[in-house]
Amino acid sequence: MDVADSVLDLIGRTPLVRLRRVTAGLRSTVLAKLELLNPGGSVKDRPALAMVEAAERSGRLRPGATIVEPTSGNTGVGLALVAQAKGYRCVFTCPDKVAEEKRGVLRALGAELVVCPASASPDSPDFYRNVARRLASELPVAVVLDQYSNPSNARAHYETTGPELWRQTDGRITHFVAAVGTGGTISGAGAYLKEVSGGAVEVIGADPDGSVYSGGEPRPYLLEGVGQPRVPDAFDPAVPDRILAVSDGESIELTRRLAREEGIFAGGSSGLALAAALRVAEKAARSDVVVVLIPDSGRGYVSKLFDEGWLARYGFATSVSAETTVGDVLAPGPLVGVAPWETLDRAVAVMREQHARYLPVFDAEPPVRAAEVVGAVDAAAVAGGRARATVASVMSPPLPFVGVGQELDEALAVAAEAGAAVVLDAGLVRGVLTQELAPAREPEPLAVAAGGAA
Repeated sequence: MDVADSVLDLIGRTPLVRLRRVTAGLRSTVLAKLELLNPGGSVKDRPALAMVEAAERSGRLRPGATIVEPTSGNTGVGLALVAQAKGYRCVFTCPDKVAEEKRGVLRALGAELVVCPASASPDSPDFYRNVARRLASELPVAVVLDQYSNPSNARAHYETTGPELWRQTDGRITHFVAAVGTGGTISGAGAYLKEVSGGAVEVIGADPDGSVYSGGEPRPYLLEGVGQPRVPDAFDPAVPDRILAVSDGESIELTRRLAREEGIFAGGSSGLALAAALRVAEKAARSDVVVVLIPDSGRGYVSKLFDEGWLARYGFATSVSAETTVGDVLAPGPLVGVAPWETLDRAVAVMREQHARYLPVFDAEPPVRAAEVVGAVDAAAVAGGRARATVASVMSPPLPFVGVGQELDEALAVAAEAGAAVVLDAGLVRGVLTQELAPAREPEPLAVAAGGAA
């Protein structure tokens, strides 16, 4: 009988499929490596198995131990599968932006989950990687495998993913495109392909706009499980020939096109990688073979990337039945708001100048991203405050989001309940919607009391 002894025996040996519709008009061949067909639904099954077995060989991981790992979901699923087969307990930490579907899968596989704020900086004790280290120090016989620095991460792809691609393409692969998360996939598979081809294969990384791999200061983005706020040890910068930045909007669009046009139900990092691959393919020769790695399934993103309500709320879609949208009534002009460290008298001056009752509070320069909105202030909160007190001292939680393409009455209902709403266009802040449809004049009196700093 053709039977695997364990689900672990099914990891790897994923198929390649030719893309035809999303590549219409391109001369070169574009092939997709379907890592979503691993038993855990993602490319992360490969390093999960490799890291556990390496830890067992070294004696770090022994019977009865607990595996503690920071993960955005997919590595956790892979580790949970391996741990279940081998008898280990799992405790995972993840950012709160990880979709609930992913959290549910982890729990279904027996993992214990600690959710941490995605807004926490890498230096914060609440940052999910730091929480994992703390938990490992508190739990008896606990091991952090740490995919971000573990050499077995890249080695798994050097030993399996790279050779599979070379064999499946009969050595004809000319370009390899992969989204960069921990850096293990591109570093390992890319290194093998360059080595076996004598340097002929070009390796291209796809990076979310806002991640550090493509340059610049880190800023938040909506895609999950890809990109980094700082470069991890698992990434070898000598391997990629170039790294292309891709916006949330382009990634989401191509993720959805993969499902609709190719029947490949994949996650956001797949759309990210595909966007980069299509740019590469546009300039490639007819004889070139571009392989793009599809990291995971779309099952963990149904409530986000494949949900029309979520897309509309973040400004990525227009309500089909909308006669009038938020964008139709939003006044043009620069984004107006204040920073949490600015004074209340500054907030009052801005409110008076703009005839506004509400201001968003953000801690970044425009264009401001959704996750950079840290709060809100209203006229009632600043009235009577101390002139040199900071906005942070009276700041309330952020206003709800509505999208520029949402049906106006629907968005107004949201604004009416909260007093106002922040308007997003493809994840970027465009302005504030009040229930009056026009900038509202401030209530009287709008002033701050004289006096010393709070």
